[in-house]
Amino acid sequence: MTDLVFPALAPTTLPIAGRTDRFPVARVFCIGRNYRWLPDEARPARMPAWFMKPASAVYAASGVLPYPADTTDYCHEIELVVAIGQGGKNIAPDEVDARHVWGYAAGLDMTRRDLQQLAKREGGPWEPAKAFDHSAPCTPIVPVASCGHPRAGALWLAVNGEERQRADLSGLLWPVPELVAMLSRSVALLPGDLIFTGTPAGVGPLACGDVVNAGVAGIGTFNMTVAAGPNA
Repeated sequence: MTDLVFPALAPTTLPIAGRTDRFPVARVFCIGRNYRWLPDEARPARMPAWFMKPASAVYAASGVLPYPADTTDYCHEIELVVAIGQGGKNIAPDEVDARHVWGYAAGLDMTRRDLQQLAKREGGPWEPAKAFDHSAPCTPIVPVASCGHPRAGALWLAVNGEERQRADLSGLLWPVPELVAMLSRSVALLPGDLIFTGTPAGVGPLACGDVVNAGVAGIGTFNMTVAAGPNA
């Protein structure tokens, strides 16, 4: 065994619904938007943009949602999350469901929106806005054997009991098989990769003390309370 200069970090894992074993997280890919935010908005001609978060940003969606440093505009984005079980390069869309998707979860792509807008204006990278600690809370992974491949069903998010986001999975502009195939043309996907598939309209800021209730029908729901300082 190769000697290490210090002990390797333990892998990031997520619980699996109804099981005691856990899902090891490899990488996190996030798809930009991917829903119509206006009723007459046309489907874009090109596949949506994507970016990444570190696996260390992922944690179980329950309890505290830590308010991060360096922002005054901390925004929620509810999304269907795809868990990859078999990787591959140049995957055909018609092979995705049968061979590559292990399961699904509900997750939040948390965003420091002020830093994102600054990056857009200055042409800078999105990592400060997207790749911070605790920026990807997820529900337990539901295996495909239990939930199938959801193509319809509500996803929603409410803050302090007031609904902000609601859409149907059938409204994805680019469905899961096409998203997975697109990513695999750019990078070889690995077992354990997570793909956040985009968020519907209604994203907005959170404040300390806010209670977030969200979920994806048939996949998972969660409640989290925004906290800062020692409570986080």
